[in-house]
Amino acid sequence: MRAAGFDFGTSNSAIGIVKGNSAALAPIEGPSTMIPTAVFFDFTDHDKPHYGRDAVDAYVNGNDGRLMRGLKTILSTSLINERTALSKRSILLTDVIAMFSRHLRLKAEEALGHPIEAVVHGRPVRFVEGDDAADARAETTLTGLAKQAGYSDVSFVYEPVAAAAQYEQSVTKEEVVLVADIGGGTSDFSIVRIGPDRRTKSDRLDDILANTGVRVGGTDFDRNLSMEAVMPTLGLGTELINKNLPMPRSIFADLAWWPTINLCYTPKIVREAQELHRLAVEPQRTARLLTVLTKHLGHHIAFAVERAKIELTAAQKADISLVLVEAGLKAPTTRETFDEAIDAELMRLRLSVWNCLALAGVDADGIDTVFMTGGSSLVPAVEAVLRDEIPNAAIKRGDDFLSVALGLTLAAQSRYA
Repeated sequence: MRAAGFDFGTSNSAIGIVKGNSAALAPIEGPSTMIPTAVFFDFTDHDKPHYGRDAVDAYVNGNDGRLMRGLKTILSTSLINERTALSKRSILLTDVIAMFSRHLRLKAEEALGHPIEAVVHGRPVRFVEGDDAADARAETTLTGLAKQAGYSDVSFVYEPVAAAAQYEQSVTKEEVVLVADIGGGTSDFSIVRIGPDRRTKSDRLDDILANTGVRVGGTDFDRNLSMEAVMPTLGLGTELINKNLPMPRSIFADLAWWPTINLCYTPKIVREAQELHRLAVEPQRTARLLTVLTKHLGHHIAFAVERAKIELTAAQKADISLVLVEAGLKAPTTRETFDEAIDAELMRLRLSVWNCLALAGVDADGIDTVFMTGGSSLVPAVEAVLRDEIPNAAIKRGDDFLSVALGLTLAAQSRYA
């Protein structure tokens, strides 16, 4: 059975193919093996879908349409059954996910030269924390969407376990490794015993000592930075005249989170914002909020926040450009501000590491290596958490964006080749 390994990520995705005796990632955007998890429906071209960088470029270039990002995040939320409006129709958000998945399958088939029937799909350790039934429903939903995309056989591997398999290809001695996969929507930890003599075993269940996961990722970091640095320029934190009450947070919170930005453009939300503007103590700020909502600038702001977050991995200061909202407007921020904004999320990561160690029955000194992967693992404060908790382990990295996809493809090779 011809098979693929599919890493469906919140921010970026990749797919690998098994060809003969080799497993490799498929080119899916020109020569690139990684694609932004984004779909843009072009209203000027009968809602034609664009994918990946093409989708992002169409939006940034000002095409009239609807941009969808952070799609993976909705799998475990009430948004799973929601629809989004296009030019003359609406579409289920789950159908958008299936379209994206099918697009990557077709690209992989093009690279392989044959139809692909089976897929080893990555999944977070926990779609839903503390609710096994909801977590199982999320996996069932993803199974159905994979079949809707054209796969007849669907199986799963935890994303950090896949990353461990990829890292294992390079080791020369046995290790106990803690894999920290910090992605766009979830953070997952696995403690795995690996080694050159172990990677040929057909059954690796005994080598997987523990898995934990939390719904914390890069989109949460973006949201918190936006709420701290950007949304106050649009009125968050100001007061209403008559009631001497703070400005409601809900519109700002939805505008700051990738999966809910499109929900802010409805006439109902615009009317609510107009009423808040009428009652605002500082109407010059809420006027900017109305500009964002009526001109559909939420995604532009989210991209600007994301760029600032990335800039802060190396710099101590960054400016978030808001020139599309108002000429010359910017929101200055700092690494310290960012770290403080994500402090609660960092504690949840720390607790998940503690839990993983406890479940594995090992202490911090029993970990030889911390293998970090996922784009959000590059945030300095995230790496600091792992260094604090596992101080004597070596910190190693593979490909921050593709380790999981490579591991899933190795799993596909093992299961189906």
